[in-house]
Amino acid sequence: MTEYDLNQPWLTLDDWQKEYINTPAEQDCFLLSGRQCGKTTAMSIKAVELCVKHFSEGEIVLISSLTERQAQMMLKKAQIYAEAKYKNNIDKTRDNKPTMHRIIFKNGSGILCYAAGEEGDSTRGYTVKKLMVDEGSRMDELYFVSAIPTISVSKGSIDIGSTPAGKRDKEGNEKFFYRCSKDEHFKKFYISAEDCPRHTKEFLQREKERMSKLQYAQEYLAQFLDELKRVFEEELIKKICVGKRRDEVLKNRTYYIGIDVAGFGKDDCTYEVFHKTDNEKLIQVENIIEKRNWTTDTTKRILQLNETYNFKKIGVDDGGVGFGVFSELMKEEKTKRKTYALNNASRTIDKDGEKNKKLLKEEMYLNLLSLMENNKIILLDDDEVKDSLRSIQHEDEKIYGSNSHIVEGIIRACWLASEDKSLKPFIRIF
Repeated sequence: MTEYDLNQPWLTLDDWQKEYINTPAEQDCFLLSGRQCGKTTAMSIKAVELCVKHFSEGEIVLISSLTERQAQMMLKKAQIYAEAKYKNNIDKTRDNKPTMHRIIFKNGSGILCYAAGEEGDSTRGYTVKKLMVDEGSRMDELYFVSAIPTISVSKGSIDIGSTPAGKRDKEGNEKFFYRCSKDEHFKKFYISAEDCPRHTKEFLQREKERMSKLQYAQEYLAQFLDELKRVFEEELIKKICVGKRRDEVLKNRTYYIGIDVAGFGKDDCTYEVFHKTDNEKLIQVENIIEKRNWTTDTTKRILQLNETYNFKKIGVDDGGVGFGVFSELMKEEKTKRKTYALNNASRTIDKDGEKNKKLLKEEMYLNLLSLMENNKIILLDDDEVKDSLRSIQHEDEKIYGSNSHIVEGIIRACWLASEDKSLKPFIRIF
């Protein structure tokens, strides 16, 4: 049996992946998947196979995801597969060579990728043969109003896949993704993490112990649930996420940074920078996402940012690999007096190694929620930030998110900035 290769996943495809990839081009497909089960990989491979073997000049696959980065990630997977299997079929002439948003083939077909946006405006104007929607469970209904007409004239089809995120929106209406699960026109694929050979029993057992039953059922068993509720409602996100990145760094201001640390090759490492104004308002000025970082690389990036912003305080998630970053910052003369370890266990540690206040993960999240509700914060108008906020859910008093890395950085910066009594909002429970 061939061992799974992360860089060549097409060598060890699951049976369901093979069946999905070979499904006729005109067939609508619905993929309900647990986390890290190969959904995006299968969709990217199928996009290439359609273009090379079934489509002709002018017929395109449009990949659409919640954010530009996610859409580009699927396109990159498609390009890697195409380079390995159909290198001579790729059009690499000057006007058509591959970019971050397209792959054109010599037969005139192609793959494009764009972020969904708030209302699907990025899809308008295209005529599409296959619309591929990734993470469709979290997309607004207005996106589908704009996107679905793109496949009408071409007699095209749609493949939509996602980990579930509830059946209904806040008004009680069934979400488009959930309706697709009941639509007889879709060929349906249901993938549980417990059936995925790349997940070990030991890992899933640890996740069962870490998560609630409902969380595990949604994220790994791919079950539709309404008992899990969003922490940050859509109207609040739209109201607060209106900030723009500045053209230059304003000097002599009060800045804070929150970091969510990821190990090499694990998830995302995020850096969230905030300016605290004279009238005690918090303004997010930067959101930086990096992958595949060594802890030493993360420390270097924080030191570089500190040279630029001269932070008043630095909040680091010191759990797991984050402890290495915290330790390195505590050895640096320029950061040791301003670095605080804020992990989800409950504590902050000052430069002398003393425990200060009891900080719970839930308290930091509720602090951010109160800042937003009291209009004391402005977050960036950034699809990545909004997507992370939308992913945060709560069950009873437990809070978690499938895409929480950005918000994990935000809550740390905001907690440190909120230590001033004038900014500290009222903390409530659900």
